[in-house]
Amino acid sequence: MGETFRPVDRPEGRAYCLISPCRDEAKYLRTTLETTCTQSVPPALWVVVDDGSTDATPEILAEYAAKYDFLKVVTRKDRGGRAVGPGVIEAFYEGLSHIDLDDFDYVCKFDCDLEMPPRYFERVMERMEADPYLGNLSGKLFERKDSGELWEERTGDENAVGPAKFYRTECFQDIGGFVREVSWDGIDGHVCRMNGWIAQSTDDPEMRIVHLRPMGSSQQNIKVGRVRWGRGKYFMGSAFYYVLASAVYRSMEPPWLWGGLGITWGYLKAKIENHPRYDNPEYRRYLRRFERNQLMMGKKRALERENARIRERFEPKGKVDRPAQPAHAAASSM
Repeated sequence: MGETFRPVDRPEGRAYCLISPCRDEAKYLRTTLETTCTQSVPPALWVVVDDGSTDATPEILAEYAAKYDFLKVVTRKDRGGRAVGPGVIEAFYEGLSHIDLDDFDYVCKFDCDLEMPPRYFERVMERMEADPYLGNLSGKLFERKDSGELWEERTGDENAVGPAKFYRTECFQDIGGFVREVSWDGIDGHVCRMNGWIAQSTDDPEMRIVHLRPMGSSQQNIKVGRVRWGRGKYFMGSAFYYVLASAVYRSMEPPWLWGGLGITWGYLKAKIENHPRYDNPEYRRYLRRFERNQLMMGKKRALERENARIRERFEPKGKVDRPAQPAHAAASSM
């Protein structure tokens, strides 16, 4: 298990821990470090798990760890290459084993290829303080084009984005953490809702994350990523008709037609090969019902309906350790 790291600072109700699986990120790492270490509310602890990097990543991490006492580095042996999905989550859990979750109000799985706006984490916590049902929240992902213009990566509102999964500690514990398989970052949001928590991403100007590497391209290339995406949809239990609809939608973005075909082939290949599926019948029933509602009434309306159901059925579980905004202010900020 190794050394247990303690929070360097614990701002009242706002002690958050970042855990970052990281491998060969020298190209992007300085930007992530600079824009995260200088946040308006810095992390109480940031554990970076160097998962066998073979580039300059270790040297860059050592440089910044010497400057910021909240930054701790855990080194794993080289396992031969980047492995998304279960490999990333294994590295995440390596970092998690070095902390006591009860020391923190929030925990975040956080990637090292991101450029963060200066008040990002403060703004996320403000929103969660205003709504005790919010258990998992993020901003939206954007890519910066050569012109300097930001282009939004299309992600659903029903989940926090995978590169920046910011959780209330009690919510993360309530859902049992992450599944160690592809589509872990889709399954978790549905399990949140099953347990009475709201999971979402939102486009707030102060929460726009610049993704320095195109989504789905971190292992080999984006085409391989789309096939992996389809396999993940099979694992998480999505119905084939829903995957087809998703494939059509994703065909309208790079790599265009191939993106949709790759998703469809990944799903069918997993089915043909009898790939294992997430074995939770109650979850599978919930997911299929939610997917049908999305197709029938649209994703936005289906999510609004589901969040309303959560607020009616469950008592709020989130702690509000700081004074919440008045109801009218919270509504306008959302």
